[in-house]
Amino acid sequence: MSDDLERTRLLNARIREKILQHLPRPRILPTAVEGFLLARREESGTPEKCFEKPLVGLVVQGTKHSHMAGREYIYSTNQSIVAAVDMPIASYVEAPTSEQPFLFCYCYLDKALLASLAAEMPREEDDATEDMTGVSIADTPPDILEMFLRLIELLDKPEQIPFRAPMMLRELHYLLLISPHGRILRRMNTPGTQNHQAVQALNWIRENYKSSLRIAALARQVNMSTANLHRCFKLLTGLSPLQYQKQLRLHEAQRLMLFENERASAAAFKVGYESITQFNREYKRVFGEPPLRDMHRRRASVALRDSAA
Repeated sequence: MSDDLERTRLLNARIREKILQHLPRPRILPTAVEGFLLARREESGTPEKCFEKPLVGLVVQGTKHSHMAGREYIYSTNQSIVAAVDMPIASYVEAPTSEQPFLFCYCYLDKALLASLAAEMPREEDDATEDMTGVSIADTPPDILEMFLRLIELLDKPEQIPFRAPMMLRELHYLLLISPHGRILRRMNTPGTQNHQAVQALNWIRENYKSSLRIAALARQVNMSTANLHRCFKLLTGLSPLQYQKQLRLHEAQRLMLFENERASAAAFKVGYESITQFNREYKRVFGEPPLRDMHRRRASVALRDSAA
């Protein structure tokens, strides 16, 4: 055990050094390895809301609070988080400073790769109670810390990234499946489990969020009862299917306004709303401000960060 602790300490020190090398100032950096990002924060600020894809994240320094799947999760240095399904997340960082910034690296998960690897592994015994949330927090095994370090070090060899990154990412996905996060990832990505059926329903809503949602028809499509679909969906995401669709629509509308300069009315109709009044009301309920005021604040914040950089 002491050997693992020492290895963890040394790996953390090296990862911290490399992140600071790539991030001399606060920002989120999408790297040349597709789906792999580095983050540095020096201010707590208000909770940031986003709709994230499945990911694994490693806290290199500091503490983060995230509200997802209907619960608050707190995770700190050398702990990792897996969000196994697409879901809304609200997060803030606990008391970072310029001397002790919050450092984080994360990688979006490939659902097809997880399913393929899980299918090649021995199937775990059926659990009488399959109920589980879509989130896992655990102390990070040294092998996974080492994979994150190898990915960060690969950034210094850009000519090797196209050849080595896919192999490294495949290995990271395998290590996650045999880690403390493995049970949740297997259940979400193995056909025949109720969790996988609920994930299929979630994926359908993700791909068809603009369309009208008929719960009974969706339940039949994934071979679940309406009651079971509601129960499993709520456990995975903290939301009912209709609430999940609403969150998807609102986050996509926010993206359209912020990054594609769409007017609020155009964004609302593009994501499936028929009433701009209803859109404005629900947008304020989720994001705290009406669309126009929220856009002014967010654009001012982006401009301030850009000028500081």
